[in-house]
Amino acid sequence: MKKYLIAHDLGTSSNKASLFSTEGKLVRSYTVPYDTHFFHKNYAEQNTEDWWRAVCTATKKIVEEIDPEDVLAISFSSQMQACIVVDKDGNALRPAIIWADQRAEDQAKQLESKVGYNRMYELNGHRVSASYSIEKLMWLRDNEPEIYAKTYKMLLAKDYIICRLTGKFVTDYSEASGTDAFDLKALRWSEEILETAGISMDKMPELHASTDLIGHLSEQAAEALGLTTRTGVVCGGGDGPCSALGAGSIESGQMFLSFGTSSWIAGTTDEVFLDKEKTLICFGHVIPGKYMPCGTMQAAGSSYSYIKNALCKEEEKQAEMRGESVYDLLNQQVAESPAGAKGLIFLPYMLGERSPRWNPHTSGSFLGIKMEHEKSDYIRAVLEGVAMNLDIILNAQKERVDITELVLTGGGAKGDVLAQILADVLNVTLHRLDHVEEATSIAAAVIAGVGIGIFKDFSVIGQFVKQVNTFMPNQDNQEVYRKRKLCFEKGYQCLKEYYDLDSTM
Repeated sequence: MKKYLIAHDLGTSSNKASLFSTEGKLVRSYTVPYDTHFFHKNYAEQNTEDWWRAVCTATKKIVEEIDPEDVLAISFSSQMQACIVVDKDGNALRPAIIWADQRAEDQAKQLESKVGYNRMYELNGHRVSASYSIEKLMWLRDNEPEIYAKTYKMLLAKDYIICRLTGKFVTDYSEASGTDAFDLKALRWSEEILETAGISMDKMPELHASTDLIGHLSEQAAEALGLTTRTGVVCGGGDGPCSALGAGSIESGQMFLSFGTSSWIAGTTDEVFLDKEKTLICFGHVIPGKYMPCGTMQAAGSSYSYIKNALCKEEEKQAEMRGESVYDLLNQQVAESPAGAKGLIFLPYMLGERSPRWNPHTSGSFLGIKMEHEKSDYIRAVLEGVAMNLDIILNAQKERVDITELVLTGGGAKGDVLAQILADVLNVTLHRLDHVEEATSIAAAVIAGVGIGIFKDFSVIGQFVKQVNTFMPNQDNQEVYRKRKLCFEKGYQCLKEYYDLDSTM
């Protein structure tokens, strides 16, 4: 009789539940969307009850045709850098402050001034940033003291769900390394950072490896999900480190590019890696004993989505009439514009920027606009601008290892036109996986299987993913992109004073 594992990918826009057989086959999946509340310019919150309803609804859908007792375990890949405060019963005290929220800039400045820029990076592998969880908790302490006083624990997104499933207040090393309060080398909460931040250690969740079995479903949770109390709950990991496992990056030196709403270039190492310019950040891996140096940019696929919404209403109507994806039509437009988009440059800083700029005040820009530029050039320039930004991240990764190949994954990686632009701009060979949209879900399934002992180790990932397409860089475009990269960098440097001025307006 077949046995199954459930993976929940708790993302920014939806939760996707996936049912996998223990042989590595994706049986079915179901996605439940939810909303993000953006307000006050840089606030971003979500309702934790929306997450819970999505998890329950999606789980019930995917197990409709199987015996619930055959589901051995559940695990998670999750959006990172959230801040969910709960009481002793695990009840959320307010909406979740998610990764995209930038309200805690003052708290970030306070923390950096006290701990020190270099010391923070040395301790936790991350810069100080309003994006991270501990700065958000500091903001709650300073601005919502009545909520903070009731706070028993701060949890991350998937860990809130784990609490609802098991009653345990936990997180894993990969998620903890995205809080700005973690001692990355020692794999423990940093007393130095927490003391300086004025946050009690007692408010932090218990630390675990991603593969630790946290417990089994409570009777109430089992009923809500349509399962039984025999199903184990394995800790899981953040979506960034999960993407490494889902891309097959399980050994030191194996590198990959994940392209979705945001995008990152990352890999697996046996020790913490911090580059000279501090372009990269470093996470605890979901594979115990390993790390994931990573450069993440904010607006990759979302920049493509922006240009679609802003300029391509006609293509959206055509796609709807034909029953096609609008991005297929946009890709046709991109192919009509030459490499370099006739000199048009796009700076993809629609949501501020993490790697490589680490500047929350940046904004998106088109540079070099001329009368000859058409819609196709604007669309192509967006994709090239994202690729040029990723090229800076790639060069930081090259301090550690020679990189001539990358595995390509992520929901935005399906199009051949984008894949070829990435290969050309980065000047690397790209190998696209067969399940680009399921990489993090596959990782969560493997983590679940390793956690309950049905998989010996992480090499089982080869049963779940395979490379199906290869994109070689077009050498004819190399000189074009070399010059465009110089303009791209100069454009950002020239606009830095503008960003600073604009942020004060």
